[in-house]
Amino acid sequence: MSLIFNNLDLNNKTIVIVEDDLPSVRYYKTILESAGAKLRIFENGKEFIDYINSTDEVIDAVIVDYLIPFVNGIDCVRIMRKKFRSVPAIMITAYFSEQTRNEALIAGCNEYVLKPVFPEKLFCVLDKFLNPQYSYFNYR
Repeated sequence: MSLIFNNLDLNNKTIVIVEDDLPSVRYYKTILESAGAKLRIFENGKEFIDYINSTDEVIDAVIVDYLIPFVNGIDCVRIMRKKFRSVPAIMITAYFSEQTRNEALIAGCNEYVLKPVFPEKLFCVLDKFLNPQYSYFNYR
């Protein structure tokens, strides 16, 4: 049985999570898998970049933290955009500065969300990009 929130069904959707904080990973995993999502989880930026450079898998969305080991989240998105221009990239982080937010958006993040992120907010952000009626929000 899968959870459908706000008419969002994540069955057959692949969501990549780049997060080094284990409680956050467990949180995302519980919420997103209960909605039917297939997850790819990476604990650091280098693992994510290696995956991006070697995969032909369809990716429906990427959730990335800013402060992750080896390669920060902004650089991960910047590198990802070279190959995956239209995949929604959502930066979810506890770190906020206007400069960092702007850098993230310029690098190609579609959203910059501050932790803690409640399930309703997470589903609303994903719905914005995964629901076809919102496709005009996707990255150029």
